[in-house]
Amino acid sequence: MTGRAVRVSGHFFLLLAKSNQENHPRLGIIVAKKAYRKATQRNRVKRIIRESFRLKQIALPTIDVVVLAHKGKTLPENAVLFQDLEHLWNDLNKKFAKLSSA
Repeated sequence: MTGRAVRVSGHFFLLLAKSNQENHPRLGIIVAKKAYRKATQRNRVKRIIRESFRLKQIALPTIDVVVLAHKGKTLPENAVLFQDLEHLWNDLNKKFAKLSSA
C-alpha cells in the first residue's frame, strides 16, 4: 500500500485517511466552533463520531483517520449523522481496498 492520503466526503463530514504502521486504526476528530457554535453540539457530534468509529474499527484497515465536521446551520438527528458516517466508512474501505490491490 502506498503512503497516499485518501479523502471521502459526505453531507456532514469529511474523512482524511492515510495508512499507518500500527496494527489498528486510529481516529482524530475536528469539530470547529465555526461548524457548531455551542459546545454541547460539538460534544454531541464528537460522541457520535467516536461511537461510529468504535463500531466500525474492526472492519477498517490499519489507517489514521481524521474526521472533520462540515459547517451546518442546524444539527441533524443522531441517526442521520450515523448513516452519513456509515456510508463514509464503507467508501473509505473501498478506496483503501483499491489502493492495496493496485
